[in-house]
Amino acid sequence: MTNADRTGRVIDISRALGIDLCGVAPAAEFPELAHLEEWLGRGYAGDMRYLHDARRRSPSYVVQGARSVIVCALNYNTSLPGSTEVPDEIAAQDGPHGWIARYAWGDDYHDVLGEKLDALVKALQKEFPERFEARAYVDTGPIVERVAAKYAGLGWLAKNTCLIHEDLGSWLFLGVIVTTLDLAASLGPAEAPAADLCGNCRLCIEACPTGAIIEPYVLDARRCISYLTIEQRGTIPTELREPMGRQVFGCDICQDVCPWNRRAPVSSLENFQPRRTKEHSLFSPDLEWLLSLTEEEFREAFRGSPVKRTKWRGLARNACIAIGNSGLRLGMPRYAEIYARLSKLAVSSDAVLAEHAQWALARLGFSPNPALASAGNGPRTA
Repeated sequence: MTNADRTGRVIDISRALGIDLCGVAPAAEFPELAHLEEWLGRGYAGDMRYLHDARRRSPSYVVQGARSVIVCALNYNTSLPGSTEVPDEIAAQDGPHGWIARYAWGDDYHDVLGEKLDALVKALQKEFPERFEARAYVDTGPIVERVAAKYAGLGWLAKNTCLIHEDLGSWLFLGVIVTTLDLAASLGPAEAPAADLCGNCRLCIEACPTGAIIEPYVLDARRCISYLTIEQRGTIPTELREPMGRQVFGCDICQDVCPWNRRAPVSSLENFQPRRTKEHSLFSPDLEWLLSLTEEEFREAFRGSPVKRTKWRGLARNACIAIGNSGLRLGMPRYAEIYARLSKLAVSSDAVLAEHAQWALARLGFSPNPALASAGNGPRTA
């Protein structure tokens, strides 16, 4: 069996396991990674210290003797509309609602794709008799998956820095297997990666509310709503709160406006459909519900969900910002309940939560004085 035949078998087995795309890249120093130091030097990684891991410069640093990187992609798109297709007035018809990124509506992709990668490794151990090492990662190792995916022939790197596949769009979870198996790369020696088909389009850049895509193909994570709602553990800069809109976990905007996602197929996996917790859905979730969750209720509601990563404190903080941006006024649904929730948080011993709740009260025209909650005066406009 030639190395090309072996790669063909890897791809066939991956498809049998329900993986949508699979390709092989060499365990090499990809050209894009030469710019990593400059990007880090500009501070664009924010507090994500793990991005400074020197092993990210080449998959060969991750597994000694690595020859190949098997890159797999799983489609997580659903038939539900995107964040830019759900107007605020519809989302707020029974009280203000927030937005959770599409990838976090269902089960944790680390687990779903991780199980498939583990199954693929076991299948390869049966398929190929020689001893080899293989380590699987789904956002859990020092691998820049999207760059490896480009050189495995799975698509091009877009101006918003996501990987785009011409047929599947960008709603893709990526995982890799770094292995000492000698496999032929999906792209031949004279074959270039997929052409960049973004063209003159700037929709993703223009749509980003916080200006995180500072130039085509360059993202300042510190301004990215996904970073702010998940990675940022403390206070969110005041100037970025209003542009965050109703986002409470992650952000889909740059992908929602991408023309390549207009005809993206829908995943057949139930794992990625929006979860329901009693009467609540993770699709356009009720902000008053999110704000009212106790830490125990948060752990129960988001067990096995990507949302657990932001922790209870982060989600409550983010919900305060989304409510502050909701335009809620006297007479609107859930007005009294939300005022009470915010007022309680405004006197919290947690300085971060208290400050964000007070900001939300002020944004809604309520008196920012948290003493009103205990004084029995009720809400009043400033």
